[in-house]
Amino acid sequence: MALNTNEYYNRDLSWLRFNNRVLQEATDKRNPLYERIKFLAIFSSNLDEFFKVRVSEIRQIKNIDKPLRKKLITKPNKLLKAIKSEVDVQQKELGRIFSKEIIPELISENINLISHVDFNESQIKFSQDYYNKNLVSSDENSTKEIPFIENEALYLVGQLKDNSIIYHKITKGSPRFVSLPKNNDQHYITFVDDVLKHNLKAKYGVSFYAIKISRDAELYIENEYSGNLLDKITNALPNRQSGQVTRILVDKYMPAALLHQLHTALDIYETDIIKGGVYHNFKDFLDFPNPTFKKLSYNYLTPIRASEFESHSDMFSMIAEKDRLLNFPYEAYDPIVRLLEEAAKDKRVKQIKITLYRISKDSLVAQALLKAAQKGKDVFIFIETKARFDEANNIRWGKILEDSGARVIYSYPGIKVHSKILLIKRVVSKVNNLYGYISTGNFNEKTAKIYTDSGLLTANMDLLNELSQVFKVLEGKVIIPKSKELLIAPFNVRKKFTQLIETEIKNSKLGKKAYITLKLNSLQDPEMIKLLYKASNSGVKIKLLIRGICCLVPGIVGQSENISVTSIIGRFLEHSRVYIFGNGGKEKMYLGSADWMTRNFDHRIEVITPILDVDIHDKLRTMLNYQLNDTVKARIIDAEQNNRYVKHTDITESSQLLIYQFLKQKTSVEKSALTISNSKKL
Repeated sequence: MALNTNEYYNRDLSWLRFNNRVLQEATDKRNPLYERIKFLAIFSSNLDEFFKVRVSEIRQIKNIDKPLRKKLITKPNKLLKAIKSEVDVQQKELGRIFSKEIIPELISENINLISHVDFNESQIKFSQDYYNKNLVSSDENSTKEIPFIENEALYLVGQLKDNSIIYHKITKGSPRFVSLPKNNDQHYITFVDDVLKHNLKAKYGVSFYAIKISRDAELYIENEYSGNLLDKITNALPNRQSGQVTRILVDKYMPAALLHQLHTALDIYETDIIKGGVYHNFKDFLDFPNPTFKKLSYNYLTPIRASEFESHSDMFSMIAEKDRLLNFPYEAYDPIVRLLEEAAKDKRVKQIKITLYRISKDSLVAQALLKAAQKGKDVFIFIETKARFDEANNIRWGKILEDSGARVIYSYPGIKVHSKILLIKRVVSKVNNLYGYISTGNFNEKTAKIYTDSGLLTANMDLLNELSQVFKVLEGKVIIPKSKELLIAPFNVRKKFTQLIETEIKNSKLGKKAYITLKLNSLQDPEMIKLLYKASNSGVKIKLLIRGICCLVPGIVGQSENISVTSIIGRFLEHSRVYIFGNGGKEKMYLGSADWMTRNFDHRIEVITPILDVDIHDKLRTMLNYQLNDTVKARIIDAEQNNRYVKHTDITESSQLLIYQFLKQKTSVEKSALTISNSKKL
């Protein structure tokens, strides 16, 4: 059976098409030069993670019994070959963009990124001095013995005269780029790889070539249901560095004899070998130096400080007044930190409950929770220790918070807690008042600067009593939460969305206007995709904004002709999830943490809230309309997923910039109105 059909596009190949959209940004000259370089870095980092996670999972399928493998729709070997084929094409395109576009444009800015073969005499002397001063100690990293190749570490390999291979590990954490002496207005930069290649060649008399290995990053907890899950995760973390090889990236100019010997020595599959450029770990370009100090990056967009947050002396009175919406990174994250800090100080606040999925290493959110716990407040924190690659940081913060007196639960077997929710109980005149926050994004002030997310602050008791039920589930006090307004996975999200889609189908058949608009990171769940096809065939107009994986195939007559899909890749990472249904003229809108993947519906705890406030509804609708009409950064997702840009119009600014301008203008108008109102009071 074909990997991609008219009904369902393979999720892994769709993800690779998403990463191709990231690569497109590196060649889009509307982006400043150093932003294009960053997109190369992001592309590379994304691909590293894909091989550590998804490719390793596909490999594991090969280990199940053959009779069961025969029943699989997608054969792992066939899929791995398709992945390799696509990645080979993308790696060549990466190399082309770097050598034919990025390097010449750097030169035009008097920035010369040069190889060791281009060193002049003074640069050779500088290279030798730099090596002797900073790198000669790394000679202990050289060995003829076959080393254990560390995950994502860079190695230089050379074939000696006796045909043995010498391996040299580039020390992790050392600067990747070396600034060479300036010549007039010309700046020269080289890779540390090149400094090593020049000096190692002088020492051993042979050329060296770069390799990098990606390893399986799954922790493989044998049984989550028995014993202490936290201990099992903690003990499994060191094993991540020694997982099975899922990819070896090699210099495309490596001689065939050396590659063959390396293949044999490292005992790797031929399908694991990817021929890349001369340099690997392009993610290091996130820190590529700019010696000219010219403005070669985006203009900084100062986060907007909404007037409603500045005009209130305390967060609680403001939230009690009406629902509030925050939109990151356009608006500042400060109000969330401020809310928690006020809660820590306020003697009337008796209880704080929160879920943490990914937090920063020096988290201001965690520090505020720490203060609250130290002041004797009842602080309950659910920390998801199965958040991949954030396990160690989450465990570290959990222990710190637990030691401060907070009640901490780390994880439950068989399920991930992916919701981003906060509930505060504040007692005034013996009355319990609840304040809550439901968001699409993590409690992370760092990622809030680059991820687009929205979060609802509310004192609506109907919503918050149901949110309290979610926390009772997390505390083990309730098995199934009671909810009418909130959508809570894995309990009622699939059922509720099914009902909402069926309502649109019914309305369309009755001749009423029927439509669905979804903004998601990923759309993969086969059941929901079939339901969207059914809606399309019933005349429901469906518009989808999907950043990443899209397994739905749009535009097929008799199946999905009423479905259009676009994807936006821009300066910010699209991360929010919004769900809209026409509902016979009384539009329903929801906001939450869940994508439409099987894992979100059935294997994660997610929380989605209805948007009940008219002003917030209109604001989100306007923002979404900007994205649906983007003609700068939007790509069309069609049956082939060729990533064609939406046809350009007179609009020259991306939807992300238009949203920022919209919110800034709205805030400016609100501040002016507030100033007038205050002057009248005087």
